[in-house]
Amino acid sequence: MRVVVQRTREASVTVAGEVVGQIDHGLMLLVGITHEDTEKEVEFVADKIANLRIFEDEEGKMNFSVLDKGGQILSVSQFTLYGDCRKGRRPNFMAAARPEQAEPLYELFNAKLREKGLQVETGRFGAMMDVRLLNDGPVTLILES
Repeated sequence: MRVVVQRTREASVTVAGEVVGQIDHGLMLLVGITHEDTEKEVEFVADKIANLRIFEDEEGKMNFSVLDKGGQILSVSQFTLYGDCRKGRRPNFMAAARPEQAEPLYELFNAKLREKGLQVETGRFGAMMDVRLLNDGPVTLILES
């Protein structure tokens, strides 16, 4: 799994002119799944994200997690995170899991975050989406299982 984590003041995702997911402060997640990913990787990454201390305390130190701050999650499936651009001019997406494997793992990932008490909004798997966010910091990290 590969997840781009962005601390955000607000974020939304729109499909065909309709807002399908929207949050205030919290984390915007772009979620990529590869062939080798299993429930084990999903659980590891969900736990890591829920408890990752990337929100600042009163002294400006990153000591709080999204759980500590009562933040929300906007999770968007993003197979292009596994685009290989080393050869040629067109990305190769062979490392991305096929939709029939990726979608259940993506849904499980979101369920695991919800089990931790987080409010999770999502995009629409496989759809063309417009994503908006106001990156807070900016704080952007890449997590891999």
